[in-house]
Amino acid sequence: MLRKIPLIAVFFLLTTGTVLAADYGDAIISASLGDASTLVPILASDSASQEICGLVFNGLVRYDKNLNLEGDLAESWEIKENGLVIIFHLRKNVRWHDGQPLTASDVEFTYQKLIDPNVKTPYSGDFERVKSLEILDDHTIKVTYKEPFSPGLASWGMWVIPKHILENQDLGNTKFSRNPVGTGPYKFKEWKTGEKIVLVSNPDYYEGRPFINRYIYRIIPDQATTFLELQTQGVDEVGLTPLQFARQTDTPFFKKYYRKYKYPSFGYTYLGFNMKDPLFSDSRVRLALDYAIDKDEIIKGVLLGLGRVSTGPFPPESWAYNKEVKPASYDPKKAKELLKDAGWEDHDGDGLLDKDGKKFKFTILTNMGNDTRQTCAEIIQRRLKEIGIEVDIRPIEWATLLSQFIDKRKFEAVIMGWGLSRDPDCFDIWHSSKQRPGEFNFIGYENKEVDALLEAGRREFDQDKRREIYNKIHQMIFDDHPCIFLFVPDALPIIHARFKGIVPAPEGIGYNFIKWNVPKGEQKYTRW
Repeated sequence: MLRKIPLIAVFFLLTTGTVLAADYGDAIISASLGDASTLVPILASDSASQEICGLVFNGLVRYDKNLNLEGDLAESWEIKENGLVIIFHLRKNVRWHDGQPLTASDVEFTYQKLIDPNVKTPYSGDFERVKSLEILDDHTIKVTYKEPFSPGLASWGMWVIPKHILENQDLGNTKFSRNPVGTGPYKFKEWKTGEKIVLVSNPDYYEGRPFINRYIYRIIPDQATTFLELQTQGVDEVGLTPLQFARQTDTPFFKKYYRKYKYPSFGYTYLGFNMKDPLFSDSRVRLALDYAIDKDEIIKGVLLGLGRVSTGPFPPESWAYNKEVKPASYDPKKAKELLKDAGWEDHDGDGLLDKDGKKFKFTILTNMGNDTRQTCAEIIQRRLKEIGIEVDIRPIEWATLLSQFIDKRKFEAVIMGWGLSRDPDCFDIWHSSKQRPGEFNFIGYENKEVDALLEAGRREFDQDKRREIYNKIHQMIFDDHPCIFLFVPDALPIIHARFKGIVPAPEGIGYNFIKWNVPKGEQKYTRW
């Protein structure tokens, strides 16, 4: 065990025997296009909310830098009865940010809220598989499943919430959503809507106090403005656009003051259709739109080659990815033929397709300030106009887009993205039962055979057999075209050069954030 030393922490790199000194202090300013929507972690479905919750809360398990599951709040576990039972042993030195000890009751309470039909959580699917959760003692929990459930262990990466604070509260309407108390490496300090969220390091964190004192999450709803902030060093961390990464940061200034990183993101960007809208009810129409969009044009022109065409619900890095699924080629002639078969022709000669007196026109919604998605929308708009379809583009502020349009299914089409779990289980996104407000299947996709396969994939532990199942799911969802899978982008973060301890790994760069540090002589923000 290392002895705590004021201001200076010493830790060892066991692989080299080198002793490195790291200083406490400074702040990191991270920029985001959108504000968080809630900091109740089991309700947090958007990336901004999850970013903050990931620093404030912990789950029982987590992925390490090499994508292997390791203990977080659970120091160990036992898997018994061929996977039907998991016994978790909680750490005994964990406290909530208000000083109360973490106990098994908090885990039980979190589980109960996850399966409560009155709680609008998108994560209930994993926990509805549980037959019973028993508290064996204050730090031991026994989870028994109704049937074998292969994502079971990974599902307990879900963040745990405090029973002593939330027991008698409505999670959909609680002050906790803007003033959370967790067990994580950072404690909540303030939230100014549309401006910033501020966290401070937790000196009692079970893994040790993080070296960086403050984490400031600035909301800057425009990527051009964010880039100006980089140029004045007003922002320390942000995800770059492909243009910014490839060209605009290739200057002496950025090479001196920042470090850029590039690695495949574990997710995809898509054009999703409202499957309840009659305009998109015909699969021939959806396939025609796929043929009408040149995905290679988007990869080259928008991503500048920093990404790959997507073909389905799994990225190429996933072991569940089906290599046999090929993207629809750009073929506007075939698109027109399919649309004609579906009854869409230019009957009145005005250049627009029509059917039963109705013009083929729709609106694409996407989040305001995301230049990449808006440029994609413009390319799609141009390509569809060439085959007689009129498309409007409407950028909307992120939180409003989610709460007023996505959750209420008030959209025709959207350009959005999914960041995925390392386990290929995608039940919550594609199963027909997950269409309630706040859940992830907001496009309204329904396929009974896919439902059955999703359920089968959760019951199977053999990876080869699971791969066969998810390969079928990949093919079937692609064939149904509930959305057009556009691309898998590269992650392109840029970090100020004063931050040390960043070590890229298969998990990315954020897995060891509590070890990032700034040498005392380079620290920029000295106020605690």
